Amino acid sequence: MIRIAPVGRALAVVAATSLALTACGGGSDTATQPSDSAAPSSAAPAAKGDGTLTLGTLLPQTGSLAFLGPPEIAGVDVAVKEINEAGGVLGKPVVNIHTDSGDTTTNIASQSVDKLLAQKADAIIGAASSSVSESVIDKITGAGVVQFSPANTSDKFTTIEDKGLYFRTSPPDKLQGRVLGDLVVADGNDTVGIMAMQDSYGTGLADQVSETVTAGGGQVVERIDYDPKAADFSADITKLKAKNPKGIVLIGFEETAKVVQELVKQGLSADKHKWYMVDGNTSNTNYVKMPKGTLKGVKGTIPGAAATGEFEAKLKAVNPKLEDLSYAPESYDAANLIALAAEAAKSDAGTDIAAKLAEVSKGGEKCNDFKSCVELIKAGKDIDYDGVSGPVEFNEAGDPAVATIGIYEYGDDNKYPTKALEYRTGNIAG
Repeated sequence: MIRIAPVGRALAVVAATSLALTACGGGSDTATQPSDSAAPSSAAPAAKGDGTLTLGTLLPQTGSLAFLGPPEIAGVDVAVKEINEAGGVLGKPVVNIHTDSGDTTTNIASQSVDKLLAQKADAIIGAASSSVSESVIDKITGAGVVQFSPANTSDKFTTIEDKGLYFRTSPPDKLQGRVLGDLVVADGNDTVGIMAMQDSYGTGLADQVSETVTAGGGQVVERIDYDPKAADFSADITKLKAKNPKGIVLIGFEETAKVVQELVKQGLSADKHKWYMVDGNTSNTNYVKMPKGTLKGVKGTIPGAAATGEFEAKLKAVNPKLEDLSYAPESYDAANLIALAAEAAKSDAGTDIAAKLAEVSKGGEKCNDFKSCVELIKAGKDIDYDGVSGPVEFNEAGDPAVATIGIYEYGDDNKYPTKALEYRTGNIAG
């Protein structure tokens, strides 16, 4: 295992290829009976299993992260297909229900959770947005249901009150922030400006990038935490321009397109300053209509290890329109881990699944798909599931103890290619 070096030292690097990020198409909301009941209280009794593992997804089909939905949904669909082909869980096919998470400007996520709870979901995969997950975590865990995100990166979830029912396959922002901050300094940027959306994701990631840049010898000359719903960013960019930073870090979602247009308008283009993005705005759909070369040379960081061509083929078999794999490996692994934990617990109840998730992720005989892993479980053996997204090993907080961040670079077509520049792998704890 290659570990990330301490701040201020060079990071260990593994050169690798990867797949492009942006996708088109998506899943549909197949839940049918919305509930009018209030959110379960924090003291709600744990849900009891009924013998059928029901997986719900709360993933973005609309809203500011809609580009992440298709690969995440496809990852779950591939896993459920393979699980059911292998005989299902507890002798029955897994039920898979897709719902839309929307974003924080709507109440879609809360309504979707009500639908999933009404349909007796044992575990809910999602949301992609940290802020959306934060808005529904009490409702989900209060019902005794596992919440498992493939894409939440906010550091808040490491210590959030979750009754032991929240897990994620994506690493906390402290790792992505360290990788990005070290990259910015290594590229020769001794003065840095940060534009970050003002929410738990944006501010948390900006804090870590700022800390890493400073520790590495750079100076954050301007940091602006902005309202992502703002109609105009001209005043913010004017403040940034006054400090003339060599490097500019952009942390946000789809509103980054407006920020980019204002940067260019005020003379802070990517050919004069070095721009850096993160998983929330590194997209192949958000900037394609801009003039050719607008994003040329811009680098972005995305959590996740390289996925194989075989896995890509499986994803495209369930969604032929899929153009990238962003968080598809993490979604696939989430579904497999939930199913394996249910088998290990001999129960589909959320609390029983949660009690076994760490156990099936580490310490036993290694296996990397549901079929081979479940055969070991049925033979009475302890397993260590290593997934497509990497060696998932949960710590006490339900975070992966070790994770990988990919570094991508945009070309002249305002898209980044299928090959990552490099991967950096390290321990979350540092």
